[in-house]
Amino acid sequence: MAINYDAYETVVGLEVHAQLLTKSKLFCGDSSAFGSSPNTHVSAITLAHPGTLPKMNKKAIEFAVKMGIACHSEIVKENYFARKNYFYPDLPKGYQLSQHTTPICKSGFITIRLKNEEKSIRLNRIHIEEDAGKSLHDVDPENTALDFNRAGVSLIEIVSEPDIRSGEEAYAYVSELRKLVRYLDICDGNMEEGSLRCDANISVRKKGDTKLGTKAEVKNLNSIRNVKRAVEFESKRMIEILENGSEISQQTRSFDADTGTTFSIRDKEDADDYRYFPDPDLTKFSLTDQFIDEVRKSNPELQSERIKRYVSEYHLTEYDSAILTEEKEFADYFEQLAEGGVKSKAAANWMLGPVKSWLNENNDEIGQFPVLPKKLAGVIKLVEDGKLSYSTASTKLFNELLKDPLREPSEIAEERNWSLDSNIDNIENLIEQVLNKFPEKVKEFKKGKKGLMGLFVGEVMKLSKGKADPKMSNDILSEKLKSQ
Repeated sequence: MAINYDAYETVVGLEVHAQLLTKSKLFCGDSSAFGSSPNTHVSAITLAHPGTLPKMNKKAIEFAVKMGIACHSEIVKENYFARKNYFYPDLPKGYQLSQHTTPICKSGFITIRLKNEEKSIRLNRIHIEEDAGKSLHDVDPENTALDFNRAGVSLIEIVSEPDIRSGEEAYAYVSELRKLVRYLDICDGNMEEGSLRCDANISVRKKGDTKLGTKAEVKNLNSIRNVKRAVEFESKRMIEILENGSEISQQTRSFDADTGTTFSIRDKEDADDYRYFPDPDLTKFSLTDQFIDEVRKSNPELQSERIKRYVSEYHLTEYDSAILTEEKEFADYFEQLAEGGVKSKAAANWMLGPVKSWLNENNDEIGQFPVLPKKLAGVIKLVEDGKLSYSTASTKLFNELLKDPLREPSEIAEERNWSLDSNIDNIENLIEQVLNKFPEKVKEFKKGKKGLMGLFVGEVMKLSKGKADPKMSNDILSEKLKSQ
């Protein structure tokens, strides 16, 4: 039986956990740094020894408010934490501290762009909670090992409304969210290390229906690509179940990245199963208008705002501006470069050309690029001042500077004898040689075949081994050809 997949609509809501860049954990002073030996960032509080009491991390509250403001959310002033009584084998307390009734941020939206069209994905809430530890099943052949380093680390959970309609939209949403937390500098967005994790609530329904279908929750998706793949596989699986006359059961599922398929873990619990109640060891906390205003003022300029500024201030295209601002640090480098006395368009071309190529080839981010903006500006100035050809600057000089980033670009160019020859007599001599070599081409040019100018200039550059000033060569050639 042929299955009409197009008759159905995919409905997705995403829950994204972002590990906050607080130096210490949410309720104690233990370090939240990633990558240390197992169970070295633990204390009596992390291990839930009797008589220990939690203490709130103010920085985590500030980071959550920063995110809420950036997402156009309502900031809730009266807050408290609840105990979520669901057994986590890697949380020594036996429960998780989370916000249930009073999320610190309500509603809001994140705007995504697909095929030059914008769509706003509504948010239900953003709340603060603590992370669980890590169960390791491959350390001992007979036992599960527990690492409590991550237990109690600060998280925010960003919960969307079911506004996402495809794997492609889910991909765009998580990409935008990752970019946002990195711009705000509240999370490094590293999905491979688990500092950004995503659970997808997926259902399908016939197009035109308004009632939501039975959902499956796919847990712990650890890459943006896997979010897209999981949504696409799961919606296809559900449609096939319905088309075969069966019913979808509400489940919690996991994603196998090797096969691109999902599999059932357990029947899905409802919120009632968690038995939330206010934590008696933590006092309620209130946010003042002054605190919220201070956080609002501290928020950085986000990508959308930067794009508008680059178009108006630097006179760049919206396309170039969007690429330049994709990563905050990349945009910061560009701005330092543009402030170094070079034309903004030239700075953009170098960032999107040689610099981006080097980063892609080395699989690095701009933080690992060895050349300071001031030094790169020196290279660009040599080209703008007519002292070096772009070809020589972007290949030879650029590569030499990468090897020795502390040297002055002008010194390297002079030492290697790469500077352009602007001597009129020398260039005229080369042009005479070229015109004498191609008399038939000169006749064709005189008859109107103006495209041959590129040939003549190219031959001059060949004879000069790339050292003749291209602009001067072009100008002198034009005059010579007119007079012949």
